Amino acid sequence: MKEEEHLLIPDEIITNKIYLIRNQKVMLDRDLAELYQVETKQLKRQVRRNLNRFPDDFMFELTKNEFENWRSQFGTSNSEKMGLRYAPMVFTEQGVAMLSSLLNSDRAIAVNIKIIRIFSKMRELLSDNLSLEIEEIKKKVTHQSKNIELVFSY
Repeated sequence: MKEEEHLLIPDEIITNKIYLIRNQKVMLDRDLAELYQVETKQLKRQVRRNLNRFPDDFMFELTKNEFENWRSQFGTSNSEKMGLRYAPMVFTEQGVAMLSSLLNSDRAIAVNIKIIRIFSKMRELLSDNLSLEIEEIKKKVTHQSKNIELVFSY
């Protein structure tokens, strides 16, 4: 059996580790390291050795202000700040996909596949919701147009 089939990480756990930063859906280095079952410093070391694979739209480090805002926004306790003395690297969907080329363990590959599927589901849900909202707006506009025409005809 493939590692992916043994992976017992509920979708909600991964979904709850996806944040909106700089208007992009991203995941923190420490959350990814936890999912991959590697140390955060090992993940960061691999990324730093391969920075040419991670342009700004794949990965960026939070500024000091963003980092402080993020910490205050989520009210992280001291125990949750462990490993967060430095601003984390954050990875977009493409950055997560690129990580699979650096972390070659079966688990890392399986986790990456699952994360990419969740990003895709989120995009699909957003698209479906947007389509429904557009249809609702069209109905309202059509209904209102008929009312306006009726008023003018009177």
